[in-house]
Amino acid sequence: MKIIAVIPARYEASRFPGKLMQVLGEKTVIATTYQNVVETGLFQEVFVATDSEIILEEIHKFGGNAVMTGAHETGSDRIAEAVSNIDCDIVVNVQGDEPFLKKEPLKQLISVFNNDFEEKISLASLKIKLTDKEEIANPNNVKVITDAEGFALYFSRSVIPYPRETSSAAEYFKHIGVYAFRKKALLNFAKLAMRPLEIAEKIECIRYLEYGMNIKLIETDFIGVGIDVPEDLEKARKILKDSAL
Repeated sequence: MKIIAVIPARYEASRFPGKLMQVLGEKTVIATTYQNVVETGLFQEVFVATDSEIILEEIHKFGGNAVMTGAHETGSDRIAEAVSNIDCDIVVNVQGDEPFLKKEPLKQLISVFNNDFEEKISLASLKIKLTDKEEIANPNNVKVITDAEGFALYFSRSVIPYPRETSSAAEYFKHIGVYAFRKKALLNFAKLAMRPLEIAEKIECIRYLEYGMNIKLIETDFIGVGIDVPEDLEKARKILKDSAL
């Protein structure tokens, strides 16, 4: 299998415009993410997919691979356009605003496809257990519930499962938006119209479920720093500074 990584990178962001071009240590956020992904050694090629000339120039400046795309509603749609003419079997989507993603969770995602000889799995993604009540209730944390074999049943910004029976020890998992796709599933996704559940929740992986595709979730204990607001950038800078000591 030929496995590549693609980092969708949109310049405009509603909560923190231009966040990928903010400086983190000696490099920008997007350059840090790109170089960390390359250094895992897991991928034959790594690309940034962007609609921004600024980000395109930033990646080309240090010899990285970047693909210019049109405007898209979701990262999956952007990646689908970017890989349409790239020879590969598995595409791993790494978020541009997750600069500290580690090698092991990426290896876990890729391994899902090693024994999937009947190609029942369209994509794989990560989940992490939530225990803090505020984190569980936070609509910015997308929650996921799975069946007994780890396949996604639903994703929501609401609390799922709802704890109507308080004596039951329900478990809660946050979905981490890192995906490994079969290329053909990704290209198929881009041809499908959004349906009401995806539109209501603003969660793109619901589209896969609405059209009957299988998403395998892998539990991880990795806690990264997603840079969504300026305060997150300060956290990331502190982590980088502390790790250098």
